[in-house]
Amino acid sequence: MSTVDQDPNRVLIETAAQHLRTASQSGVPCSPVREILGTDSDVELAYAVAQHNINLDIAAGRRVSGRKIGLTGAAIQQQLGVSQPDYGTLFADMCIADGLTISESRLLQPRAEAEIAFVLEDDLDKGEHCVVDIIGATAYVLPALEIVASRVVDWDITIVDTIADNASCGLYVLGSRPVSLGSVDVREISMTLIVNGEIVTTGRGSACMGNPLQAVIWLADTMCRVGTPLRAGDCLMTGSLGAMVPIAAEDRIEADMGPLGSVSTVLV
Repeated sequence: MSTVDQDPNRVLIETAAQHLRTASQSGVPCSPVREILGTDSDVELAYAVAQHNINLDIAAGRRVSGRKIGLTGAAIQQQLGVSQPDYGTLFADMCIADGLTISESRLLQPRAEAEIAFVLEDDLDKGEHCVVDIIGATAYVLPALEIVASRVVDWDITIVDTIADNASCGLYVLGSRPVSLGSVDVREISMTLIVNGEIVTTGRGSACMGNPLQAVIWLADTMCRVGTPLRAGDCLMTGSLGAMVPIAAEDRIEADMGPLGSVSTVLV
């Protein structure tokens, strides 16, 4: 018997999960799931909703490729009115190579963020981690764009809505040149996000929980706590270095991250 089957909130979880799934499949955003769940603060219930849909996706053949950390910076938290990070699950079919186009039909209400992606060489399964663990387990880092999306109409979300919606996952675009963690200081990386040739936001690595390494520590500890430790080969999207920006069809989006390189895509 699954955890959801044993959960006294099983009906609420399944109803909210289907609510989001229907929005994704129909292309029509839905009302906030907090209205179904009856809470705007119960994050455990929200994660149960997300996990229900993740389990269905895995059963349907989708492959987990990593995790994302959301809401790591003050700019994003202020935009969405939340005060804590969250996590979501990445799938292989969400990953886009640098320079390729993205079909707008794959996304609901898309917005762009620029982030640093970590790719693991070793598992992070110690339960409690430190900076040394993260540095030792990292194969390389990449410049990345996360094209976040919300199944909830008008991005009318609380922490419960975004967690239930798999941390508002959409797609992620990875740079083509792996960079050794030893050759850059991720805290000092500068970021410029450019849409159609115009700078729309800037930021630094330190905007991500003070240091992207700290964000990975938080994620590694959290994933151990919930019983799904980070594994070698996982891609970790560590959180936006600036404000997220609405995008639309025909927009060209590029993030320049100095010594880390650049990454771009076009929404078509």
